[in-house]
Amino acid sequence: MTLKKIRKAVEKVQDAKRFEHTQGVEYTAAALAMRYGTDIDSARAAGLLHDCAKCLSDEKRLSICKKNHIKVTEVEQKNPFLLHAKVGAYLAREKYGIKDPDILNAIQNHTTGRKSMSLLEKIIFVADYIEPGRKHAPNLAEVRKLAFIDIDRAMLMILRDTLQYLKASGGDIDPMTEETWRYYSQQ
Repeated sequence: MTLKKIRKAVEKVQDAKRFEHTQGVEYTAAALAMRYGTDIDSARAAGLLHDCAKCLSDEKRLSICKKNHIKVTEVEQKNPFLLHAKVGAYLAREKYGIKDPDILNAIQNHTTGRKSMSLLEKIIFVADYIEPGRKHAPNLAEVRKLAFIDIDRAMLMILRDTLQYLKASGGDIDPMTEETWRYYSQQ
């Protein structure tokens, strides 16, 4: 599927606000790909598809996981909205025809990160946080600058700020986010 066809298909399944965010992530991912010298079309495809399961109901995400033997953690069972990344990777492969494992991993890991992320995974993780439509993330201006200087340091700042926010608000923390933070903070 071409980027143009993916964009049109995603626009049909997302509300206007989500699609605006998606376009912002696509744009930001392309800019970061140019900065770091990696494939721009892969970054754009991952940016377009990173939230392709975001507008599904929690019940639908859980059903897709069950039907397709996608592992659901305890935290995800309690907070099924967290499954949009895993289900998104599944849909990217099955519905949108994405075969590149790096693009699929970038979609799957864009919210929590993971150990030993590829450059594309880091780009989508960071682009999701800094895209132009974001207004209220902690240290946003600083992270935006840092993303184009040192993507690993930008990731660390995002992970730190996300964990601090979740702890302060009493939200459930996906253990993978903490694991990613520990891994990259020791690099």
